[in-house]
Amino acid sequence: MDCIFCKIANGEIPSATLYEDGDFRVILDLGPATKGHALILPKKHYANLHEIPEDMAAKAMVLAKKMAGAMTEALACDGLNVVQNNGEAAGQTVFHFHMHLIPRYKEDHAGITWVPGTLTDDDKTEIVEKITRELAK
Repeated sequence: MDCIFCKIANGEIPSATLYEDGDFRVILDLGPATKGHALILPKKHYANLHEIPEDMAAKAMVLAKKMAGAMTEALACDGLNVVQNNGEAAGQTVFHFHMHLIPRYKEDHAGITWVPGTLTDDDKTEIVEKITRELAK
């Protein structure tokens, strides 16, 4: 497999590492949205959230919480986004599960926003039925 994030996570390619343990490496993003933008990379390859085992997904979230606290204190940021994209349509460009930790500063213009739509009664009924049916499988 020729996955750039596998190579970075396993130390084959140098990175600005903020944290490392047996399962994950946290690095500074080379194309940061804001100062301190970091990536949580599992050392094993999982293409996306659908593939990562539940225990590893849980560990990733616990690590995100730990890193968010340290980053908020160290960088004196005003907030922090935790972002995880799945699929090209959602903005995923490297198909190795990863989480973005993006420190936010007043007036940083990083722009992780959308224009709110409207949830119609028909859409609500359809979506609830489809997803609850899928969960029951």
